[in-house]
Amino acid sequence: MRSLKNNGRVFVITILVASGLLVNRAFSKVEAPNYDFTLKKLEPFTPGKSIAELPKELGKGEITEDKGDTKIIRYNLVHARYNFPIYVQEKKGIILDFYARFPTYFLHDTFHQSLINKFGKQTKYHRQENDALYLWENVNGIKVIYSGACTVTCYPNYISYIQVTNKKGDFVPLIKKFSNNFLGKKTK
Repeated sequence: MRSLKNNGRVFVITILVASGLLVNRAFSKVEAPNYDFTLKKLEPFTPGKSIAELPKELGKGEITEDKGDTKIIRYNLVHARYNFPIYVQEKKGIILDFYARFPTYFLHDTFHQSLINKFGKQTKYHRQENDALYLWENVNGIKVIYSGACTVTCYPNYISYIQVTNKKGDFVPLIKKFSNNFLGKKTK
């Protein structure tokens, strides 16, 4: 009977050692959520900065709207596994706002937490069905609007940084222009 128990232990130990040799964790690759995307990727597009300061690897960008001293330029942010557009509105070489639409495989929880870590708790929150809107009213002269949605998983829709101005009607933010275009309304 003891010999049977010892044989059983030896058998179990042999299987564990063999499986440990076959599946060597040292060769496994573990990647960070959101494919190592950080908010630092968005910093060059921060309102108030010069358009000339944008990294050279972004390229020239495609002008989608030109109204004299105000332009909307589309850039593609490319990294190892993602590629998404960022629209930048600039006036006389200074960035007024930007709008970025994210790939749906980004993780909402991770991205939202990174926004909270950077800007603090949002000042406003609105949820309608599966979509949520988060708003930071005035963070160093910038309004931050972030939208996330949930179906099977939760993912970010878009983010927009908008320069806060004292003049009413100084410019129409991209998020409003894009919303109005979707609804079929003309913007100024």
